[in-house]
Amino acid sequence: MPLRLTSAPVSGIKKRKAQTQTGPRASPFAGHARSKPSVRPPGGVMSGADDHELDFDYGPLPDLGLSRHVPETTPVDSVLAALKHVRDNMFDELPARAGMKSTRIAQVLNFRRSLPPLVSVAHVHTILDAPTKVEREIMQLATAGKIRRLIVPGRGNDAAGLGDCLVPSEDWEGLVRESKLAEALKEKFIAVLGRIGNTCAVPAAAFAASEYTALFRAGFLVTSSALAKGTSSVPSLPDLPTATPFIAASRSGSTIKPSSDSVELASTQFQTSTLYLSLPNTGPYLRLLGAGRDRLMKLLRKSASSETPLTLLRDRWDGAIESERSFSVAKRARGEFAGILPGQTHKWKHLYGMSFRWVLEEAIGAGLVEIFDTGSVGPGVRAL
Repeated sequence: MPLRLTSAPVSGIKKRKAQTQTGPRASPFAGHARSKPSVRPPGGVMSGADDHELDFDYGPLPDLGLSRHVPETTPVDSVLAALKHVRDNMFDELPARAGMKSTRIAQVLNFRRSLPPLVSVAHVHTILDAPTKVEREIMQLATAGKIRRLIVPGRGNDAAGLGDCLVPSEDWEGLVRESKLAEALKEKFIAVLGRIGNTCAVPAAAFAASEYTALFRAGFLVTSSALAKGTSSVPSLPDLPTATPFIAASRSGSTIKPSSDSVELASTQFQTSTLYLSLPNTGPYLRLLGAGRDRLMKLLRKSASSETPLTLLRDRWDGAIESERSFSVAKRARGEFAGILPGQTHKWKHLYGMSFRWVLEEAIGAGLVEIFDTGSVGPGVRAL
């Protein structure tokens, strides 16, 4: 039997035979969880982050207690400063690249200027967060005649009202002097405002019937029935008899004066009605406020738990708009998508550029949301 002197045949390396592929080759991603792709509108590009229906859901956020983010980041320390701050920050500045026509820009700016200088007491409490001090200061200012309190119905019943509001006296007088009322009536109305003090009710015998009608048409008075129904848009005129106390024109072109009986009847109707102070364009203001609150709550409820980080909620409110940051400018220079123009977002198309911070503070004051500390992703906002 021959003796093998080498182990080569034993330790030789043998190649594997290629295995025949009998079925479809498995994907390297087969073990990953499957998910449906995001739904995009016909056009391929989202109309903005504020219109996303599918967002990353953080789930319930850690809650370390209520946050003082709003009062700690608001640079005011008095009621008068708070009133000015709220009015000056209701809207964002018009961006340089607005994406709106000149007629729309003019409409936005005119609408902003037409709104009354109303600030709810709840909004003041939200940014100062010192209830006793704030109420004491409000009473002192009202007694001194520097501010006036006005009741705007709706709070507690729906999201359309403001409840107890504050208006600086000089702003109220400014609206009266800028109105189209007769000069004599302007001075008389301002004098009555000084006499009635902090009350909202106007004495029945303070004005003549024709003066009451002019004040109603200008929006400075409302009836008790309109106040009870929460009607704060264009104040409705009281029911007058067919022969009103105005000089009427006859068919022949001459003028005829109403009888003394009709004048006396109209005056009696004004004297028997309870009349309250109001401000012009309160209706458009309340409609805009209601639309802003509804929009904020809709964006907040896109999260399954109805709570989300403050920064994410702000991004949803503003939309995926262009910015002046370096990366956004570089994208525009390369011709890449860097965000949509502000004029195409809901914030500017329907809310006239309402500030996110302002509507958030209003929603907190109205008891619709609250802010809490998360300890990880900054302040969180939760629907109540």
